Amino acid sequence: MPVEKLRMVVLTSLMAALMAVGSYIHVPIGPVPIVLTNLFVILSGLLLGSHWGIASAGLYLLVGAIGMPVFYGGKGGFAHILGPTGGYLFGFVLCAWITGFASERSPRRLTVDVLAVIIGSLIIYGLGVPWLKVITNMSWSKAWLVGMIPFLPGDALKAGVAIVLARAVRPMLYRQMQTVSTLTPTLSHQREREKEQ
Repeated sequence: MPVEKLRMVVLTSLMAALMAVGSYIHVPIGPVPIVLTNLFVILSGLLLGSHWGIASAGLYLLVGAIGMPVFYGGKGGFAHILGPTGGYLFGFVLCAWITGFASERSPRRLTVDVLAVIIGSLIIYGLGVPWLKVITNMSWSKAWLVGMIPFLPGDALKAGVAIVLARAVRPMLYRQMQTVSTLTPTLSHQREREKEQ
């Protein structure tokens, strides 16, 4: 496996693990808890881009679906995905992709990152609230009141933290990628010479 691809696989797995850690830091306030998972979902899109961001969120969802306790409160299993918070979980996957896709267009512009995070967060609500309404038979007004309104201040704060972290970490990742890119041809030439001897 090429070094660059291996590196992205490791980063993808790391972000999925952070999503799981974020679910353990939760405040139960009703059918939908406050968690830190969406912070890492947004961050995965901003740092890894659309392709690896969706892979990271998809890996988190897959691990939870097979029964690993990675959802809030140490829960897991397919039944949990089909429960009241299932729409938010599927929203995480789409959020990671759209946030990554938008930020890839111009990764150095703050306005692009802000717009990407806003769209990604709205997608989580866009899937989560209707799902919550259908599963719990709530009215639309109650679903919005229970599934979105209480989370807006915290999610705005988490989105801001994700942008700050992404803009701090991105230059380091780019430098590492350039280092790996320059080392890879040298290593392959060295291997070829060793084979010839």
